[in-house]
Amino acid sequence: METIKSFFFDTYALLEIISGNLNYSHYMSGVSVVTTKLNLMELHYCLLRTSGKAKADSYFDSFNEFCVKYNDDIVKEANEFKLKLNKRDLSYVDCIGYTVAKRLGIKFLTGDKQFKDLDNVEFVK
Repeated sequence: METIKSFFFDTYALLEIISGNLNYSHYMSGVSVVTTKLNLMELHYCLLRTSGKAKADSYFDSFNEFCVKYNDDIVKEANEFKLKLNKRDLSYVDCIGYTVAKRLGIKFLTGDKQFKDLDNVEFVK
């Protein structure tokens, strides 16, 4: 039996999948998606600007089931991570996602250049 791999999908990854980036095609099936409401908030906003309310709402609703909750310790650890790499100008949302991924023992899937050389990252452009 094949083991299903889990990845934390950041907003960048979600947008690339929606836009049909072929480099993300093998993450579209046979993998377990993990994300947070904050990532869906970013996704919804981006799609509102570019594609309208109907599409934004539809994708928000379809990815909602993959959201995980996190506690205050994640927020504190994410802030420590952000401070440690303060020259990279990482977003709070990305820092929380990266921290959640590390805690869950799964890769952080992104094409964000700020994460390219970090451990625990699956970098796809």
